[in-house]
Amino acid sequence: MGIRKQYKTNICDNSMTLVLGIDDAGRGPLIGPMVLAGVLMNKEDELFLKKQGVNDSKQLIHSVRMKLGEIIKGTAVNYKVVLAQPEDIDKSIRGGINLNTLEAIKTAEIINSLNSGKEKIKVIVDCPSVNTSAWRKTLLEYIEKKDNLDVHCEHKADVNHVSASAASILAKVVREEEVWKLKDEYLEYGDLGSGYPSDPTTKDFLRKHGKKLKDSGIFRKTWATWRELFPEAKQQKTLGEFG
Repeated sequence: MGIRKQYKTNICDNSMTLVLGIDDAGRGPLIGPMVLAGVLMNKEDELFLKKQGVNDSKQLIHSVRMKLGEIIKGTAVNYKVVLAQPEDIDKSIRGGINLNTLEAIKTAEIINSLNSGKEKIKVIVDCPSVNTSAWRKTLLEYIEKKDNLDVHCEHKADVNHVSASAASILAKVVREEEVWKLKDEYLEYGDLGSGYPSDPTTKDFLRKHGKKLKDSGIFRKTWATWRELFPEAKQQKTLGEFG
């Protein structure tokens, strides 16, 4: 949740339309959680954060993301970060809930937490699905209060909207922190890399230690990379379609 503002003192009234940007980090990795963040702000916040250099997190180096993350938390009206751990993702997929639907559920969790139902809020979500209209429909099913919301699901929202850029930074920072925690926890096994299936270091870590650490909770065992290395997992439900 948010903290008391350090950078400005204006107070929002009920006639003001707020903006809630939402984005994810760590959607595709084999190791570690998927992280979603939402940042609630007003127009003044957007202008201020843009001047501070808030941009799509992928365009920023780690040290800048860390610095901007603190500014975002101190500036925004409120914010929320939620995690989906590997075991949560695997359980959902094996239960017939694909990654897109799980992300819609987690996105709605952020909206429900930050939406009092009193202020008008424009919600801007960086959409994870190719079909933005279908994913938006799914998202709306899980939102508790809708009358005060104007919900937009867009591709490249993290590039085109400051609120979504801010959310992408918070999500990325938390994802990086979670990976570093895992690196420290499993240091005796060597470097686990970035956690992404395309990372040779991560693949090597999986080959060497996957079977021993299969019940550790750090791997997404419904991912194709896992199932290819450990054929006994192929009897389980697969990741299926992201869309």
